[in-house]
Amino acid sequence: MSDDSLQIYKEQLLSLKAELKAIQADSSHDSKPVELDQAMVGRLSRMDAMQGQAMAQATARRRKEQLQRIKGALRRLDSGDFGYCAVCDDEIDPKRLTVDPTITRCIKCSV
Repeated sequence: MSDDSLQIYKEQLLSLKAELKAIQADSSHDSKPVELDQAMVGRLSRMDAMQGQAMAQATARRRKEQLQRIKGALRRLDSGDFGYCAVCDDEIDPKRLTVDPTITRCIKCSV
């Protein structure tokens, strides 16, 4: 893989990382505990708030996992292992990496 291609992937990963960090900072208030005060919020509204909180926590968990995958891809870029399957060590199709640069397996090994 050419140095230009690797630089493009690195920029894509760093951009995605910055975007996820910004979203993470903006949505930190979404997973705050739900008030249980009956006078302030009715039972159904509280249930909706609890469901919203659970969804926000799941989204935050997925975002954190994506950030971990980005860190791994950046490490592979630095070590020279980027673009190679972690299982069979074959080169991963660049089209596949363009869609998701955090991919660690080729098509054959991901099935």
